[in-house]
Amino acid sequence: MNFRKTFAAFALMLAFLLLLPVARASENDQATKITFDHDVQIPGRVLPAGTYWFVLPYDISQHFLVHIYNSDGTVLITTLLTTSVEREKSTDKTEITFAERDPMQPEAIVTWFYPGRTVGHEFLYSKQEGKELALGNHQTVVVGD
Repeated sequence: MNFRKTFAAFALMLAFLLLLPVARASENDQATKITFDHDVQIPGRVLPAGTYWFVLPYDISQHFLVHIYNSDGTVLITTLLTTSVEREKSTDKTEITFAERDPMQPEAIVTWFYPGRTVGHEFLYSKQEGKELALGNHQTVVVGD
């Protein structure tokens, strides 16, 4: 009888340890579903209004890359280079900073911060675009419920 209880406890603990990495997967890859109600500029292209997934590679040494997927996460739209950027205080929601541009151009995504993090991702634009974006006003938007 004791053997069965010990075996059951061991099996339960093993199952918990096997499921633990799965439970933390979205924290490691910072998968974030974002819906834009207007077109937005990212380095090298414009994303039409719609829903997208922003996801980091699982390998933490490659967190300078951001993958952008379609609304159901099945099609990779692009992979972008980023650099780390810090903020003073974390929030419990996703934050995106946009640079305002000429009225005929869409706002450009400058930074993306995952909830609970003080280190985020600054998107790397070409030298010319970077200068233009640095001159514009920046607006931070909190995303999520």
